[in-house]
Amino acid sequence: MNNIPEFGIKRENEERRDGGCAFVFDPKTQKYAVGEHHEGGLYRLFSGGVEEGENIQDGILREVREESGLYDFGHVEEIAQAMTHYHNKLKNVNRVAKATCLLAILNSSETEGLALEEHEKFSLKWATAQEILDNWSERNKDKGMDHWVYFLHKAVPRAIELGFDTTSKISA
Repeated sequence: MNNIPEFGIKRENEERRDGGCAFVFDPKTQKYAVGEHHEGGLYRLFSGGVEEGENIQDGILREVREESGLYDFGHVEEIAQAMTHYHNKLKNVNRVAKATCLLAILNSSETEGLALEEHEKFSLKWATAQEILDNWSERNKDKGMDHWVYFLHKAVPRAIELGFDTTSKISA
């Protein structure tokens, strides 16, 4: 992971806010967990910033639990990293982040209570890797999701390689 790709547009006065996301896979249904926005149907990965002093993996899994309710992870590993440049519309601030992507394989798809922030208006949805890629391809006009597409092409082949995902045809 020495060669970290960069995505997005560099902007003036960027603030650093590292965090990450996770591709969460249920081997029983052969589907990935995503958040589906209530308006427009855009899929998103469960993601967010990591708190000061928080381990990156623990922070990402905390975000997954808060945003999806999923918690019963059997296998978790870091898949890739990327530098992302973006404008946070809610806080009206330019940011740069070292984003870390995890692959999280579920033991079960049971959920517990959510802890969504006011701006997080999406619901848990299950989709195949191809459905996710198609959704992003159709709706990725200036949404700054290129790093998520990059992560998909890292996570899905790894889930296939590990023998969990036996139905996807996505390659690296």
